[in-house]
Amino acid sequence: MPTRGLLDLIGNTPMVEITRLDTGPCRLFVKLECQNPGGSIKDRIGLSMIEGAERDGRLQPGGTLVEATAGNTGLGLALVAAAKGYRLILVVPDKMAREKIFHLRAMGAEVRLTRSDVGKGHPEYYQDMASRIAAETPGAVFINQFGNPHNPRAHETGTGPEILAQLDGDLDAMVCGVGSAGTITGLSRFFAKASPKTEMVLADPVGSVLVDYITKGSFGEAGSWVVEGIGEDFIPPIADFSRVRKGYSIADAESCNTARELLRKEGILGGSSSGTLVAAALRYCREQTAPKRVCTFICDSGNKYLSKVYNDYWMIDQGFLERPRHGDLRDLITRRFDEGATVTIGPDDLLTTAYARMKLYDVSQLPVMQADRVVGLLDEWDLLHHVQNPPGRFTDPVRTAMNQKLETVDLNTPAGRLMETFDKGHVAIVVEKGHFHGLITRIDALNHLRRNVAL
Repeated sequence: MPTRGLLDLIGNTPMVEITRLDTGPCRLFVKLECQNPGGSIKDRIGLSMIEGAERDGRLQPGGTLVEATAGNTGLGLALVAAAKGYRLILVVPDKMAREKIFHLRAMGAEVRLTRSDVGKGHPEYYQDMASRIAAETPGAVFINQFGNPHNPRAHETGTGPEILAQLDGDLDAMVCGVGSAGTITGLSRFFAKASPKTEMVLADPVGSVLVDYITKGSFGEAGSWVVEGIGEDFIPPIADFSRVRKGYSIADAESCNTARELLRKEGILGGSSSGTLVAAALRYCREQTAPKRVCTFICDSGNKYLSKVYNDYWMIDQGFLERPRHGDLRDLITRRFDEGATVTIGPDDLLTTAYARMKLYDVSQLPVMQADRVVGLLDEWDLLHHVQNPPGRFTDPVRTAMNQKLETVDLNTPAGRLMETFDKGHVAIVVEKGHFHGLITRIDALNHLRRNVAL
């Protein structure tokens, strides 16, 4: 029978056993929360918190909702708000994947971007900004997932019973991440009553303060991490860690590479936080000396991270994928010509083709190639100058607009010498004995520095 709407499809997500990764003596199961209609586990709390506000009378028909979100809570709220006819304002830190932002705006949410490099108490901190917007907006309801009791209640009454039923009442350990702490708090309360033997295990990004808080009872200053939706620089007010005794700090590189391995070996396309959870669950499993049944989540779909975790170039720029080191300028080239990664154009191609490639691949210059030889360079200024004087010359061949006065650098040029090229406003065209290797741009040099290699 068809459902009356997408909200009826929230919950009752599938459970799958991991069979192609090394789980030691244990059996590892993942609950596919990516199968919720909004694509993540946060659909559950989006529905629970909005319906809670309706029941207590704070939210009236056609009202306005405001929330701070660094991950999927915004998408869950947007799904429910759209279905129920509410206005939704979301404050989002600027590290969120652009796929999520596009998704939110397409669903009708009003997205306010703010800084991700400031902490609580700063006026641009995302939670403080959301609270301020709610206070300044007449009749608005601040959802406040970090202090909202309907957040953990969704997992205590929904997610927990589902997990135990799917695993025939037999679960030794549950591995959770913490964003707002609703999942780990709600599940802890449920398992305390329904399955006291179930151990609660924290998966946390390196840089978050939560593992130290759980294992030491105190924490210092938070660092930074790229994984989205989990990890905190404070203890959420709704957090109940009383049954959490063990935690793992997972580095961003391990999280992202575990997510990619999960896709290659198990066919599961999970997000960056799913990589953190699965990496922690695998560590737990491999540490055991006796068989155990362990469960964790695929929190959301990896299709929201195609420009990040599943983009080789982003992974390389972050230093999460290792490439062979050559000890020369090849180490600075992100998109190497001999790997087929350089976006190029031919001298007889049309300028409209060049423009389309710049747009598609988000590059601002194209090497003009004849066979494997660079015969010119076309950048945005060359193209703009040509097509507007006289205007409308997009059908001219590339050779009519390209710059043929090329400034090449030898493969063995010291990296520090690149500044001379950059100072002239040029990119470095790396050539060895007439063989083109690729371009080095300013951002390539910055990424090289960021990976702690001296320039």
